[in-house]
Amino acid sequence: MSSEYDIAETLDVKGASCPMPVVKTKGAIDDLAEGEVLEVLATDPGSMSDIDGWASGTGGVELVDQSEGDDVYKHYVRKTE
Repeated sequence: MSSEYDIAETLDVKGASCPMPVVKTKGAIDDLAEGEVLEVLATDPGSMSDIDGWASGTGGVELVDQSEGDDVYKHYVRKTE
């Protein structure tokens, strides 16, 4: 899947539970340049709705895609400003 996006950085938050995946995602996205995509790898099923809700309610980021497989939830977040 990563071939679909120009991934600037991968953030591994496997084993972390709410709210840490969102907190760490916010910190990592702040370090990216506009247009870059952050790949987030999580094991918390709640991260699917948490990261979606955070991206929807936060200016400057866009949730590009999410997927689930092998007990790992992948999130792709683009910095838009």
